[in-house]
Amino acid sequence: METSTSLYERLHAAGMLPTLQRLAIGEVLLRRPVHMTAEQVLAAARERLAGISRATVYGTLQTFVRHGLLRELLMDGEATIYDSNTHAHHHVYNIDTGEVHDLPPGQLQVSGLPALAEGLEMAEVDIIVRVRSRQLG
Repeated sequence: METSTSLYERLHAAGMLPTLQRLAIGEVLLRRPVHMTAEQVLAAARERLAGISRATVYGTLQTFVRHGLLRELLMDGEATIYDSNTHAHHHVYNIDTGEVHDLPPGQLQVSGLPALAEGLEMAEVDIIVRVRSRQLG
């Protein structure tokens, strides 16, 4: 669990001014690994800082992504999910509920990668395992 001081230092170390709004959003996202939509972050941030605007939350999410504090996960054209675990890992996405969970390390292995054109290098591999409730009958 991160203290307010360490959250302040983490934002500062990432090259950001730790404003009251950024600290409130950081409290929501950066204390533990979470997967949240922007609207979920907005609701949770407003519990900490009632007057925070939607534009501030959306802008801060993009700033956190640019500074490497969050990853964006795009799920089937639905809302973007913000992932506070920035280490390389894969996900399970429940298409019925919208819930996203990290796959534990070692549960999924990638065998073989495509040949890349000259001048390109592999940045990362993201795998999303989509699940749904079984249809009975």
